[in-house]
Order: sequence, then structure tokens, then C-alpha cells
Amino acid sequence: MSKTAERRSRILKELDEKGQVNVSFLSETLGVSEVTIRNDLDKLEKNKLLIRTHGGAFKASNIALTVSEKKKINLEVKRLIGKKAATLIKDEDSIILDSGTTTFEVSNHLGHFQKLTVITNALDIVNNISKYENIEVFMPGGYLKEFSMSLVGPMAERNFRQLFCNKLFLGVDAIKPEIGVFTHHVEEAYLNQIMIEIAEEVIIVADSTKFKKSSLAFISSFDRVSRIITDDKIDPLFAKQLEKQNVEVIIA
Repeated sequence: MSKTAERRSRILKELDEKGQVNVSFLSETLGVSEVTIRNDLDKLEKNKLLIRTHGGAFKASNIALTVSEKKKINLEVKRLIGKKAATLIKDEDSIILDSGTTTFEVSNHLGHFQKLTVITNALDIVNNISKYENIEVFMPGGYLKEFSMSLVGPMAERNFRQLFCNKLFLGVDAIKPEIGVFTHHVEEAYLNQIMIEIAEEVIIVADSTKFKKSSLAFISSFDRVSRIITDDKIDPLFAKQLEKQNVEVIIA
């Protein structure tokens, strides 16, 4: 194996273990210039083995999956989380369902309510709940992000600021118990921050694998989060860290 191939193999190994890497770390670890590392990352991205970001890269599987592909991952766990989350909703609540495969599962359990207002930027969720007669649906608008089938951007941000909800159900890409919650995309992170501002209660819905992943865009610390609904594979240490920050951990 050539030195170049060996180095790129090392980069992919780091990505597989950590989910993301940065140029300066790889340069120091592998003993080559940052220019060389950037060239390696560019080549690996062309081969669809990673996703380049400013200053580094993400593992391709973290981002490149479509919504339909993501829905198949940990599906049974997501269904349990969605069902549990719906038990926290009351008649006449106004709720936000953020875009995401776990929040989509929440939307599968709303048909029995007599009156409910749902605010969402997710096209698949709107399509799913359109069959329920007693749900009033608000879509704040924006432009379409096809990878997530969600609406984001200045129009969505402006319109969300005009609203209020009792409960926000927020899906995330990564959770760091000592820091907060993250997503892969900056635009989505900013829109999520606005959702948090206008919500009376913030509830994170995420399976336990999200505690082992990394992501680029910071959404929020835990000072505004009241609950996290997850599965029984969560590390007990993580659960204790969250509870120390007054976050209730609910096992679906």
C-alpha cells in the first residue's frame, strides 16, 4: 500500500471511530501538511466516502442518507419513542414537530385528539397528519431542503417568531450531555433555536445512538430542555449527567 493510500485509510478509520475529523488534527497526527490533508479529504469526498466541511469532514453516512433511508434506521426504537412522546400531549395543546424521522413517529400517534394545533416545517409530517380532521396545521414557509424534506431560511425564521407553542418536540443529530444538542446543518440549528425560544416546554426525542455521534452545528445547551425521551440503551452515566442539569430522562 502506498503512503497516500495508507494515510487515506487512516483518515477513514478516524472518521469511522469519531464521526468527524478536522484538518489540523489529521495534519499533526499523520505528520503531513494541512494542504496534503485537504487534498486527501477532497479526493475522498469525490469518491463519496465523506462529506467536507469548513476545516474538516464528516462521515458520509452521518449526513448523506435521504429521509426515507434514515426512517429505516432504528425504526422500532423510534416508534416506541414517538408513541411515548405523544402521551405528553394534551387536547388543545399547540405543538411544534421539528423535521426528523423520530418526530415523524410522534405524528403517527395524534389521531385520537379532539383538538390539536401542530406547527411544523416538515413536508412528510404535514402529509402524514393531513388525514386527521381535528388537527389544525401551520407551515411557516421557507425554502425546501430536499435531503430532510424540510423548510428553512429567512421566511421560516421570520414566521416562526410570530408563533407560540406549548410543547416543542425536537429531533437532533447528536447529544453531548456535558454541552448540549447538535445538528448537521447550520440553517437548521438556527431555526431550531427560534423554535426553542417560542416554546413553553422543550422535549428532545432521540434514540440512544445519538449520544455516540458528533455533529457540526450547536443548537442549545440543556437550560431550556425539560425532557429527553430515548431508549433503554442510554449509558447510565449520560442519564445522570442530564438529570444533574434538571433534564428528565424518559425511557420509551
